[in-house]
Amino acid sequence: MNIHRQIRGLAYQAFYGLPLPMRRHIARLVSPKYLVGAVAIIQDSEAAAPGRILLLRQPPGRGWGLPAGILKRGELPAVGAARELFEESGVRMEPGDLTPGNPNAIVHPNGGVVDTVWFGAVPASSTTLAVDGGEVLEAGWFPIDALPDLTWPTARLLGIYGLGPRAGELPPSIPAGRYHTPFPASDLPATSPASGLPAASPASGLPAAGSSTAGDGQ
Repeated sequence: MNIHRQIRGLAYQAFYGLPLPMRRHIARLVSPKYLVGAVAIIQDSEAAAPGRILLLRQPPGRGWGLPAGILKRGELPAVGAARELFEESGVRMEPGDLTPGNPNAIVHPNGGVVDTVWFGAVPASSTTLAVDGGEVLEAGWFPIDALPDLTWPTARLLGIYGLGPRAGELPPSIPAGRYHTPFPASDLPATSPASGLPAASPASGLPAAGSSTAGDGQ
């Protein structure tokens, strides 16, 4: 038998002979450390194809992103996604109404954060958007084929699920053809958008249709 395999086998025997609390402590010391987050991709259920999704503009305001945040200790991912969605945009959804993406977990390029990704849909015409002006500056609905300037992580994440300007650009860790979005196929653009301009430019001072800005009374 190979000497390295013998040493490895003896090490495992010694490890599993330790009390469980000690094994857990050792595992925590030597295992990679990750922050676990939840991201919500919310569609306007009333929008015509290719559909609209909810985006947020957060400080410093150089790009638009998705409702997202780090899970609390012991918090279930769907519960965390629903909580972050409400805290950042005012949109209230039950965790059971969110659908896990496939893949459900995305590792950030720096390797330090793992995001669980959740999809949902609400009618924009009867859904009030509310932002606090601190953590979130503005929230709005944008056509999938005419998204505003996105933050780099947002563009990358949406692209994994076939959405936005980077649709179909998959990280090496995700095999081609293994991703999907719960949105109906008819709601997705046939090609990547040719323009990066939003339907209503935030730079004009006018929020996009169905959007909310801090201090607008919503």
